[in-house]
Amino acid sequence: MTDEPRTHDEEQVEAEVEGESLEERLASAEAEAKAHLDDLRRLAAEFDNYRKRVARDQAALVERAAERLVKELLPVLDDLERALEAAEQHEEAKLEDGVRLVHRALSDALRKEGLTEIATHGAFDPHVHEALLSQPSEEPEGSVVQVIQKGYELGDRVLRPARVVVSAGLPQQEG
Repeated sequence: MTDEPRTHDEEQVEAEVEGESLEERLASAEAEAKAHLDDLRRLAAEFDNYRKRVARDQAALVERAAERLVKELLPVLDDLERALEAAEQHEEAKLEDGVRLVHRALSDALRKEGLTEIATHGAFDPHVHEALLSQPSEEPEGSVVQVIQKGYELGDRVLRPARVVVSAGLPQQEG
């Protein structure tokens, strides 16, 4: 055999001798190209789904990190509120002003992270309130009458339910 380039006619004759016509070879090559294109499209779709899943997972991780931080800061917020109440009773204006500034700064920082206080007026809601006591009251039965500890939400998640006292309705008169 020589290393000279073969002509198109020589290749066609050789292919026909091997039992495969030029049309059959073309159809085979097109089918193979189509299969590869389908594989590439499937791979591109899988990669796009992977990219979206990773983005969702990363967003969830960031949200959980913020949730953990805010949850850890809630006792600090509670302590500052108790200190403010104590300072008001003893009329120590400077202490009160200082604690108030810290409280405001911490509250603002938590609010920027998405923390909101759970509303406690009106009817008891088991999704956001935790009933610690039920007591007779002039308020309608099932109403929140006192807040023992504030509750908080971060976004649409309850971090801590509001701990409340719920009205049992009017006291029963003994006859």
